[in-house]
Amino acid sequence: MARVKRGKNVRKKRRRLFKKVKGFRWGRKSRYRLAKDALRHAQARAYQGRKGKKRNFRALWQTQINAACRQHGISYSRFIYGLKKNKIELNRKVLAELAQKHPETFKKIIDKAAK
Repeated sequence: MARVKRGKNVRKKRRRLFKKVKGFRWGRKSRYRLAKDALRHAQARAYQGRKGKKRNFRALWQTQINAACRQHGISYSRFIYGLKKNKIELNRKVLAELAQKHPETFKKIIDKAAK
């Protein structure tokens, strides 16, 4: 069987991996085996992080809406119930932004939902 020389391919593969782990700490940025393992874990946690990010933002928006609602004397749950009952379909991201940047518009929405 003929001898296979893979020097070029191995260097290319390693260079690609080391480019991805640039900025990692200790030997995980410069030692191939540690870098490979660290990158595998980092990519798995990045996936989990993207899912968690959505949960975190929704919780943040709910907190902001609740704070704005309580200033006008209504609870968050009653406000959301009023929106659903009056068929006002605004998502929490938009409601939180309105509560912060356009309080007069948010006040009108609260008045509609409180009826």
